[in-house]
Amino acid sequence: MVTTLSADVYGMATAPTIAPERSNQVSPKLYPNYKVIVLNDDFNTFQHVYECLMKYIPGMSGDRAWDLTNQVHYEGQAIVWVGPQEPAELYHQQLRRAGLTMAPLEAA
Repeated sequence: MVTTLSADVYGMATAPTIAPERSNQVSPKLYPNYKVIVLNDDFNTFQHVYECLMKYIPGMSGDRAWDLTNQVHYEGQAIVWVGPQEPAELYHQQLRRAGLTMAPLEAA
């Protein structure tokens, strides 16, 4: 005698299981940019701030460095570079070691 077991015995559904559709789109997660901010102080000269910006910030033009130096003096601070965290940390450290007063790195 052959006995057939129904799907009820095994607890299985008789309808096929349908998996949710998978999206083929991958949305890349971008890393945040960081702002390097120089603060005004009472001991660094215009010339020193200008020279530090020219020396340590890549691609800095003389005119841009002078504009940023004026912004530091007259507005109290200037964002001198924005970009990925690792180079931002390097530029921040270099400017700080050169004696400039720096704000903490800040996500842009």
